Amino acid sequence: MKNKEIIRHFRNKRIIVTGHTGFKGAWLCFILNLMGAKVIGISNGRFNKNYLYDVLKLKNKIININCDVRNFKNLEKIFKKYKPYYLFHFAAEALVSKAFDNPKLTWETNTLGTVNILEILKKINFAMNAVIITSDKVYRNVETSIGYKETDQLGDFDPYSSSKASADLAVQSYFKSFLKNKKNLRIGVARAGNVIGGGDWAFGRLIPDCIKSWSKNKKVIIRNPNSTRPWQHVFDVLRGYILLSINIKKNIKLNGEAFNFGPKKDKNQRVISLVKIIHNLWGKGKWSISKKNKLKEAKLLSLNSNKSKINLKWKSKLNTKNSLILTIEWYKSYFYEYKNIEKFSKKIVQNFFIK
Repeated sequence: MKNKEIIRHFRNKRIIVTGHTGFKGAWLCFILNLMGAKVIGISNGRFNKNYLYDVLKLKNKIININCDVRNFKNLEKIFKKYKPYYLFHFAAEALVSKAFDNPKLTWETNTLGTVNILEILKKINFAMNAVIITSDKVYRNVETSIGYKETDQLGDFDPYSSSKASADLAVQSYFKSFLKNKKNLRIGVARAGNVIGGGDWAFGRLIPDCIKSWSKNKKVIIRNPNSTRPWQHVFDVLRGYILLSINIKKNIKLNGEAFNFGPKKDKNQRVISLVKIIHNLWGKGKWSISKKNKLKEAKLLSLNSNKSKINLKWKSKLNTKNSLILTIEWYKSYFYEYKNIEKFSKKIVQNFFIK
């Protein structure tokens, strides 16, 4: 689907994005705003400096609402007021390490927060196309080199993975029990692998950790150097979510289906290989390997995205090298030409999504 056709689907449409101050949520709001959409962002108030939300000046571009997805009454009021035509549900505890630190909050946000969204979808009487974003970590990881398919078993054991898998299962349950026959509603589930891109500041993620350490001339500590991940640029993943929202609207056969979004299997990279490439692009920096990593993380993790390629005509536009180049260019602009960072961000979005 060409960019011009995609833009026509979103221009002047009301769109709710939950978790819009997060990495992927903020980029999506920025993209949709440039497409001419009327974006309503919902977050629980973490509008801190250095968040991508702040860098992209979303406060002045979209409607911003402070609401925790665990608060059903307030959340329902927002949907009744704005009656969005599209919904992208990102709101979650997105970090594996923080999920270990506070499992109760993780389960409440990731699982019950999604259940609140589903309860609202069950009640709406206006047309809506909803994309619920879960994770590649919803799959029961058996350390296989074969990419996981949408029909594979869900439910790994750490708090993040299990809570996201439970949210995924909740969508399936609500769809089959309550939502399948609602003529005004279409729903899809998106599962994506590790995402990289400028503006990610989350603790414990590889590229942000490298950039934050190296920008201060500090050594970065690397966990699990031989683990492999399906690294892909945030723009490729968001384009997948966008295509999913359009296609569930156009094709009722896709209603209620889950879709993987990951790069080709041969694009998976070992952590240490990625560190070396980032180092060359950044131009300086040192690292060491952690010998005391207590956090259990999968060594092998990849997705089979054939379903998305066949039904949504989606595939990654950027290979690993170009993804890393674009990512590090953003961080360089942030650190060395901050006054131009919003302009730079607009330029790369237009080149990918608009032109």
